[in-house]
Amino acid sequence: MEIREVFARNLRRCRQSAGLSQEELAHRAEVDRTYISALERSIYGATIDVVDKLAKVLGVEAADLLKRPPLRATKSR
Repeated sequence: MEIREVFARNLRRCRQSAGLSQEELAHRAEVDRTYISALERSIYGATIDVVDKLAKVLGVEAADLLKRPPLRATKSR
């Protein structure tokens, strides 16, 4: 999974957990709502400053938005 996809999934999950719409998150982070939408669809890559700004609004660490999901254990043959 590419880092943009990881970020997109984590951003959407954290936003929804916080009970925020894309519009409300965008307003609080002082970015455009269409930018949030594009980030969640992996259209754009976010700068480190934007990652930090979004993390602060969501009440998480910036690293949490970039954390890859645990690898699944592969079955032995």
